[in-house]
Amino acid sequence: MRVVIAGAGLAGLSCAKYLCDAGHTPIVLEARDVLGGKVAAWQDEDGDWYETGLHIFFGAYRNMRQLFAELDIEDRLQWKSHAMIFNQKEVPGTYSRFDFPDLPAPLNGVAAILGNNDMLTWPEKIAFGLGLVPAMLRGQDYVEECDKYSWSEWLRIHNIPERVNDEVFLAMSKALNFINPEEISSTVVLTALNRFLQETDGSKMAFLDGNPPERLCQPMVDYIEARGGEVHLDSPLREIRIGKDGAVTGFRIGGIKGRPEREIQADAYVSAMPVDPLKLLLPDAWKSLPYFSKLEGLRGVPVINIHLWFDRKLTDIDHLLFSRSDLLSVYADMSNTCREYEDPERSMLELVFAPAADWIGRPDAEIVAATMEELKRLFPIHFTGDTPAVLRKSVVVKTPLSVYKTVPGCQQLRPSQDSPIPNFFLAGCFTMQRYLASMEGAVLSGKLCAAAVDAHLSGSGQGPAPAQSLATV
Repeated sequence: MRVVIAGAGLAGLSCAKYLCDAGHTPIVLEARDVLGGKVAAWQDEDGDWYETGLHIFFGAYRNMRQLFAELDIEDRLQWKSHAMIFNQKEVPGTYSRFDFPDLPAPLNGVAAILGNNDMLTWPEKIAFGLGLVPAMLRGQDYVEECDKYSWSEWLRIHNIPERVNDEVFLAMSKALNFINPEEISSTVVLTALNRFLQETDGSKMAFLDGNPPERLCQPMVDYIEARGGEVHLDSPLREIRIGKDGAVTGFRIGGIKGRPEREIQADAYVSAMPVDPLKLLLPDAWKSLPYFSKLEGLRGVPVINIHLWFDRKLTDIDHLLFSRSDLLSVYADMSNTCREYEDPERSMLELVFAPAADWIGRPDAEIVAATMEELKRLFPIHFTGDTPAVLRKSVVVKTPLSVYKTVPGCQQLRPSQDSPIPNFFLAGCFTMQRYLASMEGAVLSGKLCAAAVDAHLSGSGQGPAPAQSLATV
């Protein structure tokens, strides 16, 4: 059957892919002229790419990895050494590593923590380890219960020294949701720690070998179109039209670049848009329904991604780096980590500026200047002396409302993929799935949404039997 999907990010494209596998015909509509949503990227006049965010793939991303395998693009993931690398605050220009040995989980994670003596003392390690025991024994049920606490509150409840927050989790919470430990729900951090400690390769990281629209999104488009589906750019959703019974009768789309608006009909409809634009498009008749009214409590977090091209190499580290900076979250020298961006002579740093709430409205030049001051601390040897490193060019990408802000209490606000409207469904990392606001969460939400749509169409006698099970997550 025919299914219209608004949004060609990872959630919308994965939903369409799995609908194809179930024998349906998806029509994907994207408002912008680029694929990817929150993993979008653009090429400048020099041929250099700049991205919406610094995108890291973890070993724990099972659905994402399955998708890569099904698209036959597994070789596009460039896996790095199994480690987490932090900048040292006390000694500028130096690093502290958590190296995971070749042991089964959780032994490799325990060894990585115990083997690092730069950042945590033994009493701090013991206190933190004891605090994690309930999460490891009781699993995700316990993790979900902790959504009522921020991460800072959770640490205090378990008598874990505040220095543990400052040394490790300030950087980690900004990497997970671009906010500080006193804001982020403890469920987010505990979910990540559970995956890292319970899966042998859970914390292992990979970079995509090139820009996400071409290297990840386009293969999904090719897969969809080869099976009769369609993907249309420059096709924004303007209105969700409904009948007297409240069900969707069509999507009104278009109206840009000289194209007239038109209405498109289907057997089922999916919103794979971020939660903020979705709320603006909800029909008035739906807004009082609890399923939709709870969305008012979800809001995107501001994110700033910075790209800096230098006249020389600043580092030869081929990995993600945690800056432990007040202004920056994580960063990487993409000329080392990404095959398409490789440059043996010069660095291109991609950095996440977080928290960004106080900076999102400031001029790009001011943001770059503040970042450069931080880099003088991170790479002091390259910015002192008679010939300091020269910034060749910069690009700042601002996303005022990115992934939903995972503050305490958010879990109860997140909707399932099947709505109370029989022919309307949701995909997106804000919908309920265990990987929260991440690329894996977006892909899993699309997969779950496709299963919900297929069950509806097949159960009503309108659609074919599924070609394969969509329920395995």
